[in-house]
Amino acid sequence: MSHVDRQCNLPQEIVQAISSVVGNGPLALHEPRFHGNEWIYLKECLDSTFVSSVGKFVDRFEDELAAFTGAKRAVAVVNGTAALHVSLLLAGVEVGDEVLLPALTFIATANAVAYCQATPHFVDSEMNSLGMDAHALRVYLSTMAEMRGGHCVNRSTGRVIRAMVPMHTFGHPVDIEALLAVAHDFRLQLIEDAAESLGSTVGGRHTGTFGLMGTLSFNGNKTITTGGGGAILTNDVELGKRAKHITTTAKLPHRWNFVHDEVGYNYRLPNLNAALGCAQLEQLPGFLIDKRRLFVAYQSSFVNVDGVRLVAEPAGCHSNYWLQTLLLDESFAGQRDAILTATNDAGLMTRPVWALMPQLSMYKNTPKAPLPVAESLERRLINIPSSSGLLPIAP
Repeated sequence: MSHVDRQCNLPQEIVQAISSVVGNGPLALHEPRFHGNEWIYLKECLDSTFVSSVGKFVDRFEDELAAFTGAKRAVAVVNGTAALHVSLLLAGVEVGDEVLLPALTFIATANAVAYCQATPHFVDSEMNSLGMDAHALRVYLSTMAEMRGGHCVNRSTGRVIRAMVPMHTFGHPVDIEALLAVAHDFRLQLIEDAAESLGSTVGGRHTGTFGLMGTLSFNGNKTITTGGGGAILTNDVELGKRAKHITTTAKLPHRWNFVHDEVGYNYRLPNLNAALGCAQLEQLPGFLIDKRRLFVAYQSSFVNVDGVRLVAEPAGCHSNYWLQTLLLDESFAGQRDAILTATNDAGLMTRPVWALMPQLSMYKNTPKAPLPVAESLERRLINIPSSSGLLPIAP
């Protein structure tokens, strides 16, 4: 078969490969699964009348998150973006600073920097993990930045580069050890955007626990959900206390007085949402097993489909496989939209990766490194149906 014929047939081959695993549509890209104690805990929360900013489920959810991830402290907040915002503030990001981010990320990563009145500075990704490329970053910083007074400074703008925020793309752990080395050498704070990687580990250690802080998201499309919600992880106990204080309006404890000792944020996760999260956490190990089973089934289904491969976890890592992801060969990148059309027409929800951040109007004039890999990935990545309940329950 000629290359042209292969291109014409590829969209339908992909439809067939997906359908052979998960059946016919309509199927969502990723939907939550409520098969545990959700109704019981929600009713208990309602019966208690503590449905808002305080209650036992918030404390329980934080404690169980810390235990699952191995972090010394977890602070539940209203969403992952709020978690990033507060983490950047606590890391010392100031007005006018720059923060290094992957160009290939969800917009919340960049927006959180903007909330601090700082400037996102976008860098390239690498093919293996889809995340920030530590080697390319080191080379880039060596040429465009210099150390002044113990700070990394952008020679062109004169601004301090204060921090970096690598993101674990679709749940696949980034090369975090190499990035920690870059952060150390250039005096940068490292905050992990682990919004998509609950359940992912590097050498047995959970993502989000390597940097000064890590952040999680529990949006409705994540591996577990609280409806809306997020969390800050840290191994610095005092920093964890500060995170809890600043996200709960900076109110000092008192039986009746309202005394706030600094500008804080009403980023509290409601007890009602935390109740849902506790039930979801109980099922998380099973969700992770089922998502890995789905990856294995897809991998088998796509083995004979030329021009595309399924993205697998990096060596030495254990991915949660939040979103199953296809990577088209570069020669088939022009077929991306035809594949998206064919799969969605068949009721199989698929989507492309996000537009690169510097392409968006609000960030088009911000600093950026050369982005050859990110630009290639943007043309070639497709997410396919990834819900944990798509396969029959294993015997």
